[in-house]
Amino acid sequence: MTKLFESSFKRRILKRARRALFVTASLLAAGIGLRMSASAAEVARAIPAPALDELAGQAASEVAVVAGGCFWGVQGVFQHVEGVTSAVSGYAGGDKATAQYERVSTGTTGQAESVQITFDPRKISYGRLLQIYFSVAHDPTELNRQGPDVGTQYRSAIFPTSAEQARVAKGYIAQLDQAHFFDAAIVTRIEPDRAFFPAEAYHQDFLTRHPTYPYIVINDLPKIENLKRLFPDLYRADPVLVGEAG
Repeated sequence: MTKLFESSFKRRILKRARRALFVTASLLAAGIGLRMSASAAEVARAIPAPALDELAGQAASEVAVVAGGCFWGVQGVFQHVEGVTSAVSGYAGGDKATAQYERVSTGTTGQAESVQITFDPRKISYGRLLQIYFSVAHDPTELNRQGPDVGTQYRSAIFPTSAEQARVAKGYIAQLDQAHFFDAAIVTRIEPDRAFFPAEAYHQDFLTRHPTYPYIVINDLPKIENLKRLFPDLYRADPVLVGEAG
């Protein structure tokens, strides 16, 4: 089993490396040079918080699930958010039997690379998490892709865990679209009643464990900087890691 994990991991590394090199070469050919990170990574946007949010309650813990491209970067962003107690990479949108990286990568399973976020709603609201999701974690106008990653497994999707979360998400998308905060319509899907399945161990905490890996440097580290710049009150320097939580 360990050898299978290592083999899959190596294939993933090579796949991402090729994409990162292609992006780099394309940018250099276009004369963009050191502006590479701003062009290759999603450009963050300052957007308002949701006009409609969950009502503040006394619960100490709530779960949100979102998808927005490769889960390495999305997990990394939310691991740096105050009030988040856990962020786990995984799969949502398909059946348990297909929740395996090699199968999800075919783009035929209905699964999306996703992140399950456990948070304290007394410290950060669901709406504020969505504000980070739309402005920093990914580009919600890209259909079935994010940056160099293409396929339905990289779609922009929200998997609400309650009717209240679905209401907030729908309202926020309508709010942002009506105000034209993005250059194109938001294509984020809202997919309720979908189970989440944790990804393989070698995918967890990837951004923190491999900060010099080209794909991370080009596509994901800029997201962390954007989080720090746009949400200084919510940024935490030390990420909450899956490995440390056991």
